Amino acid sequence: MNRDVIIACDFPGMKETLSFLDHFEGEKPYLKIGMELYYAAGPEIVREIKKRGHKIFLDLKLHDIPNTVKSAMKVLKDLNVDMTNLHAGGGIQMMEAALEGLTPASGERQTKLIAVTMLTSLTNEAMNNELLIPGTVPETVMHYAANAKKAGLDGIVCSPLESPIVHEKIAPDFITVTPGVRFAGGDVGDQKRVTTPAKAKELGSNFIVVGRPITKAENPVEAWKICMKDFAE
Repeated sequence: MNRDVIIACDFPGMKETLSFLDHFEGEKPYLKIGMELYYAAGPEIVREIKKRGHKIFLDLKLHDIPNTVKSAMKVLKDLNVDMTNLHAGGGIQMMEAALEGLTPASGERQTKLIAVTMLTSLTNEAMNNELLIPGTVPETVMHYAANAKKAGLDGIVCSPLESPIVHEKIAPDFITVTPGVRFAGGDVGDQKRVTTPAKAKELGSNFIVVGRPITKAENPVEAWKICMKDFAE
């Protein structure tokens, strides 16, 4: 499976996003549209970016009762994004319903569906004491990954640190999309379980999601190219 760098377009609106993309002059990086941008600009930002030829990971992390998530996925299906997600914490029934909503009548689903396991901003202590989930973060990630696989999903969101065991225990082709990636010596922000692009490659991540190290860089295109060289080549 090919590796790719997904740029997190965490901008407040369409104007700022398209202005950022204008820097790339014919390059077509894979892009993530998250809650902030989608809530500000709506589905039109997805259509515009798709028109420009970019692949899109629509990162809305759906988490609700199965019927509601299924109905939401039916709507998102028509946007023809390349990948979207939900929270594994919603359970197997919810994930199965989401997959059903995302699959067209032809049965040929183009959009990959992945499940968020444990947010990379969460520590083991917070998971145990605030969420009352016992055990370790890797154990919980593996349990959620197994549920996602059982529900028929294509992969999970996890830390790069958990990629090796997911590929070993779940399936070699089970996708791992990994945020929490920073350049060596860079500011980790609110992330807790982080690695560099080169380390994420070594650990076997299929996709890395990189936001501020690229979007806030003095030269975003150069930062993206460095990321691609370290991770994808």
